[in-house]
Amino acid sequence: MIRFALKCDHDHCFESWFQSGSAFDKVKLAGMVSCPACGSTDVVKTLMSPQVQTTRKATKEGETPLTDASSLPVPSDQSEFFQRPSKELEAKIAALKAHVEATSDYVGKNFAKEARAMHEGDTPERTIYGEANMAEALSLIEDGISVAPLPFIPARKTN
Repeated sequence: MIRFALKCDHDHCFESWFQSGSAFDKVKLAGMVSCPACGSTDVVKTLMSPQVQTTRKATKEGETPLTDASSLPVPSDQSEFFQRPSKELEAKIAALKAHVEATSDYVGKNFAKEARAMHEGDTPERTIYGEANMAEALSLIEDGISVAPLPFIPARKTN
């Protein structure tokens, strides 16, 4: 296993573990590596200093020298570690995302259809979020249906 420092095209930095360098390349080529902050799949490896302690350094009696990454401390909940926002704005977006996902129904690509059905009284009103292309969103707005883009990718769309 190897840990890479990564950066997306929006300058969000994060780390992730891969089986090997070639495994990273294959997973990235398949579009399966995305930024945990914004969901961008335009991700590159960045410089990372190795954390290796040689056996030549003196160790305290009873301690074993640090020789590989498997003995480095790793947070027990890695998903929380890699998802932790690093800036104030990212923290606010993460809070908004958590609130929307906790209080709304995700309708996916049926967003425009569901919003229109609620507006016309065919379906009971409820808070929803999902996906709509630009033409669908404009059509909803033209018909007096309030919609707004969300500044995050739904959890069901991230890897």
